[in-house]
Amino acid sequence: MKNNVTNKLRQHDAHALAKGYSPAIRAMDIGSIVSFVSLEALLVYQLWGNPHTGPWLLLSAVLLGYLAADFVSGFVHWLGDTWGSTTMPILGKAFIRPFREHHVDEKAITRHDFIETNGNNCAISIPVALGCVLMPHSSPSWVFLSSFLGSMIFWVMATNQFHKWSHMDEPGPVVAFLQRVHLVLPPAHHGIHHTAPYNKYYCITVGWLNKPLAMIAFFPTLERLVTWATGLLPRQDDIGTEAAAAVMESTAQGEAPVVQAAKALLESAEEPDSVSSARSST
Repeated sequence: MKNNVTNKLRQHDAHALAKGYSPAIRAMDIGSIVSFVSLEALLVYQLWGNPHTGPWLLLSAVLLGYLAADFVSGFVHWLGDTWGSTTMPILGKAFIRPFREHHVDEKAITRHDFIETNGNNCAISIPVALGCVLMPHSSPSWVFLSSFLGSMIFWVMATNQFHKWSHMDEPGPVVAFLQRVHLVLPPAHHGIHHTAPYNKYYCITVGWLNKPLAMIAFFPTLERLVTWATGLLPRQDDIGTEAAAAVMESTAQGEAPVVQAAKALLESAEEPDSVSSARSST
């Protein structure tokens, strides 16, 4: 199946995609980073010294925010990889183009500066950051919710930086250590996603949720629902119509590993019952 899909791949030209990063998009990236950092700084100021803020509350909010960011990164990554086109107004060049470029030129992200690397993630995080600073912070529940969401979008903002590090040949000793202990996205783990047809392991903050989501076929199930509702073909703009159709057919025929495991457990549980029934009858 892998060779069949690879032979049918019809992807965009890397140079044309790289040229799509226009001065207007860069200006939007700069504005997004400034706005996001300002809102996060304001949130820290609001929480600093708040009587409802405590060390355990903040620690749990930060850790849960990290895990939530991994899921959000996977969901957004799946959306960008799977749906839409580079020809769409505004979204096409600003958001979808980088996903298409990354699949035809993995190292392109290592040549992006801080602004180009992190502008998009700051842009999508601004509404949540605004909501956090507008919360009342008048009880531990409000403070926890604000801290959790503020932490989540901070890690969402950092996701593309972690992603960039996973593609660097020499990321530096501290980053390399964090990758080895899987506290940020490890290169080998992320390499699974970069195997054609690029339809698995979307979570790129740390990657902890990739295996659980794959076991329950989370993203393939969403794709079948979207196709059923809209008639759209997943990844058509990214890998071409023939390859996308081949991937869709192969995933439709398969079962999630967790379903296969459940069936195996049921079958193994039924075997002793059959043996005991046969013995009692004799």
